[in-house]
Order: sequence, then structure tokens, then C-alpha cells
Amino acid sequence: MKKTTVAIIGAGPAGLTAAYLLTKRQVKVTVIEADPVYVGGISRTVRYKDYFFDIGGHRFFSKSQAVEDLWLEILPNDFLKRPRSSRIFYRGSFFAYPLKPFDALSKLGVFESARCVFSWLHARLFPVPNPTNFQDWVSNQFGTRLFGIFFKSYTEKVWGMDCREISADWAAQRIKGLSLGSAIKNAFSKGESSGKKGDVVKSLIASFNYPRRGPGMMWEACTAKVQAQGGEVCLGKSVVGCAYDAATKKWTVTYRDQAGHEEMLEADDVISSAPMRELAQAITPRLPAPVLQSAGKLRYRDFLTVALILPDRDVFSDNWIYIHDPSVKVGRIQNFKSWSPEMIPDPKMTCYGLEYFCFEGDGLWASSDEDLIKLAKKELEQIGLAKATDVTDGCVVRQKKAYPVYDDEYALHVETLRKEFELNYPTLHLVGRNGMHKYNNQDHAMMTAMLCAENILAGKRVYDLWAVNQDAEYHEAGDAPSEPGASGLRLVPTRVAPPPSDAKK
Repeated sequence: MKKTTVAIIGAGPAGLTAAYLLTKRQVKVTVIEADPVYVGGISRTVRYKDYFFDIGGHRFFSKSQAVEDLWLEILPNDFLKRPRSSRIFYRGSFFAYPLKPFDALSKLGVFESARCVFSWLHARLFPVPNPTNFQDWVSNQFGTRLFGIFFKSYTEKVWGMDCREISADWAAQRIKGLSLGSAIKNAFSKGESSGKKGDVVKSLIASFNYPRRGPGMMWEACTAKVQAQGGEVCLGKSVVGCAYDAATKKWTVTYRDQAGHEEMLEADDVISSAPMRELAQAITPRLPAPVLQSAGKLRYRDFLTVALILPDRDVFSDNWIYIHDPSVKVGRIQNFKSWSPEMIPDPKMTCYGLEYFCFEGDGLWASSDEDLIKLAKKELEQIGLAKATDVTDGCVVRQKKAYPVYDDEYALHVETLRKEFELNYPTLHLVGRNGMHKYNNQDHAMMTAMLCAENILAGKRVYDLWAVNQDAEYHEAGDAPSEPGASGLRLVPTRVAPPPSDAKK
């Protein structure tokens, strides 16, 4: 039986941030990570034949100065200032994103543009009253024609749901601060706010910081600092049990390596960024049946990246392109060289990452790497970015539980778990995206960990981690009310009642 003060499950941004801050204060910490090679979770950088892949794309920009200061403290000399560039592909044309009116006009054509304007005017004059679903909410803001062009297909690819089945709350949150007017206004500016940092619309920023070889550099550096400060980081080991002794208030964490050998660790506190569903099943004494049932109903959206290596013909310089065209399955295409030239070992070559959103076990997920590479090459040619024969090599990276799914009952299930943990396990701390089943970004996950570390150091709940919302000043006092909704959860697609069958005809 090993001993530590704090056991941390998961070496992603949340887990490693907590480990760094705690070891900096001489707290004994052990981090347990299932991946045998990489730290960083979804923010890791995957390496293949000296090519580096960013899983999902991570712009280092935050409204929290504390987070940005921490990034620079951990990785002071390896950031590049990168231009933010992205476009939308739809029906054979590439549209600037954010919207540039003259660009859109020329590519949609005069007649289609006129239809879009009249559709928008009609929506402003005759909006759907009290819209409950994504489609009606966005159509009210932009008109039905712009909704069909710039929102419908991509949203349904990402979430695997009909837009009429996604709650309007998701649209209100995701498109917060954006409108047709703000998009047009932004087209004539540089996209940066002239006021406070908190006034910046994140999706409209003009530039961002980025590590030379991807976000994994940050978390590899953080791991090295944790170890230098006396912490232990165990890779390739999966937690299979978390036993709590209410009498001693101690935890016994059992974890297993890939060969099946088990070890046990005693800890005063446990910080978990593991999926709530898996954590609940690992805890003993066994949780009450209703709590386990709630845990079992939490769902996740997965995705995979097909990285294709090919000669650089300078076809596009965007960080990524959103693929709104419904004729292909790919949802987004990254250009890793545009994130950082150092991601590519040969300046004559480039690497594109085609992202496919799916559920673990479905047809795409279960396809062989060979078939996925073949599909990606075909769709790359169909979109017009390269010929299939240009591709010289490729690989597939699968990412489980990339997005927590907010269906119509998720809030109830999360609240059930939260109450159980807070009532009976005062030294169990949930952080990060999957740890809280909360669709947050890297900086939000870090802030939950930063405040968690403060709580542990104080020996009491000073901050309510669930009050860390999607656009932070982040600091919420322990007993202050959270934002509306279950546990201050970020609004993400919530399933609403499906449309009547005749509505789809």
C-alpha cells in the first residue's frame, strides 16, 4: 500500500493543473493516467513519424488572466502568436468565417443572397414565438435560409441529432454575442475588442497563442514540473476502484496496469477528471441503485481524426475549415501546418486532419483504419483540397468521450451524482470536462482545478467548482448561487421532444 496526500485520476489539463499547483505548495500528489504514452487528455499532441497532431484544435486564449498567466508560467518560451483563420465549406464554395458580407454575396450569388436577406427580414418581423429548439432559435436570429446554409448540417454532424431535437438553450449559449449584425460589424474590424478582455467574443478573436509543437507541449512541461516538485505521474494505469472509509476519512484507490497487475494507494483527497459514469461505478461502498442508474444514463459523443500526409501545394492556410456540406461525412478539416509550421518535419509536406464525429461502436468508429483513410482521401478530393493520389501516408486517432451529451435528462442525472458525492464524500473533488460532465474548454477545466487546489489547501470549500461557467471571470464564492440550470452546467445540446412526423415531410 503506497501513500499520498492527494490522488488525482486523469492527466488532462484539469488533473495536471491541480497536481502542479499542489506540488508547488509541497503537497504530496500522485497522478494516475490510463494512456500509456500521452499526457494532456484531449489536449494532447499525438506524434506519428515526426508529424504532430492536435486532437480537436486548441487555441490558447482565455478571458481569465489567471489562466493565461499559468500557461506562461508552465511554458514560458515556446508559444507562437498565430493568426486565427477559418472558413466554411458549403456546396463547392469556401466562405470566410466570421462572415464577410461581400465574400458571402459573391459566393452565394445575388439571387440567393437576396433570398437570405428577405428570409432574415421575415424572421425578424414574424419570429417563432418562444422557440424551444435549435432550428427555430437560429432561424429567428438569421432567417431560415442562412440557418440551412451555415448551421444545420454541421450541428447535426457534431451532435448526431436533428436540429429540431436540440434545445434552444444550446443555440443561445453557443451563438451568444453573435448575430447577423455583429458578424457584419466584425467583417469591417480586426475582431479584437477595444475594451475589456471579457468583452471579446471568443469565436471572433483575430489571433491566439499556440505551443510550437501543439498543446501537448504544455502538459508534457507541466508533468515534468510536477515530477520536479516531488509529485508522481503514473502512465498506462487505469483506476478500477475507489474505496472510502468514512471512519478514517481515507481513500484507497486501486489501479491496474496494462498487464493486469494491481496497486493500491491511500490518499486523504481524490481529485477526479474521469468520466462521472465510470467514477460512480468504481466507488465503494457501492452507491445506491438510483445513483448508479443516473450514472449509467450519462452519454458521450466521440470523434476520430484521420491525419493525411501530402505534398504542400499551399491550397489553404486556415487553422481549420468547417464542412457544412451534407454530401460528405467529414465535419471539420484541420491544417496542422497552419497551427504551427513546427508540427510538420518536412517544409515541402503538409498534414490535414479530417475530423469525423460519431458514437463509440457505430459504423464510423468501428471501421478499419484502412477504410477510414480511404474515405478521408475520397472526401478530401470531393471537397477540392487535394487529389486522393496526392496522399502519401496517413493514420487514425480515435478520441473517446470527447463531448458530454446533454440530453433531456442529463441535468437530473448530474445533479443526483453531485448531491451524492457532496453529501457522503467531502474529500472527493470533481474537475474538468468529463469529471463534471460539463462541456467546458481547456481554460475552464483548468480553472476548476485551480479552485479545487485552493479548496484542498484551505481544508474547506472556499469555492464552488460547479459555478465555473463557460465565460469566466470564474471565481464564485462557495455558497454563492450557481448560474441557472443544473449545477451551473454549461448549456450544450439538450434534446427536446422530436418534431411531429409530418413536419419532416
